[in-house]
Amino acid sequence: MDAITTWLGGLSGPVVYAVVGLLVFLEDALFFGFVLPGETAVVLGGVLAGQGRRVSVEVLALVVVVAAIAGDSVGYEVGRRLGPSILETRPLRRHHERIGQTRELMRRRGGWAVFLGRFVAFFRAMMPAIAGMSHMPYRRFLPFNALGGLCWGVGFVLLGYFAGAAYQRVEREVGTAAAVVLAAVVVAALVVWQVRRRRAERADEAASSGG
Repeated sequence: MDAITTWLGGLSGPVVYAVVGLLVFLEDALFFGFVLPGETAVVLGGVLAGQGRRVSVEVLALVVVVAAIAGDSVGYEVGRRLGPSILETRPLRRHHERIGQTRELMRRRGGWAVFLGRFVAFFRAMMPAIAGMSHMPYRRFLPFNALGGLCWGVGFVLLGYFAGAAYQRVEREVGTAAAVVLAAVVVAALVVWQVRRRRAERADEAASSGG
């Protein structure tokens, strides 16, 4: 993580926007999230903006939202045109159980599954294609796609931005050592929150399957 932050921090503002936007787009359009979640790139971009490294938080948020909506739209078209055959490609074969959960969420929630899927890494990568192969009309898909992209994009850019700004303030006032400790506590809290959220999701899915 530190290596990626340092690498991004050494780039010019326009290149940072391009890299973060491309990762977000590829995550949704081509299932690239299995390699590097776009969410990680968004938060890191926000951190750079919070640290004043030639990155505008407003421009970054706009780039992320547009990339998210465009990537989902391409993923939707891939699913609509290629159908279930894409689920048999090598990268997806070992994810049949989670793909089944994605399809079940789509069946139960419809358009809201597109919105909710934006906030879970695997669903974010797969939901647009599942919506396309399920023949959801694009005019129904787009509003939920746009709302999810807006809330997710702005939210995670701001998460990184405020984390970066807080780190800079603490470093100035009480020194680098305390800032590092604070950063470690924040990261640990985020990890615990993420683990608990995933456990809760699995429990909900198990309860739904049992019902």
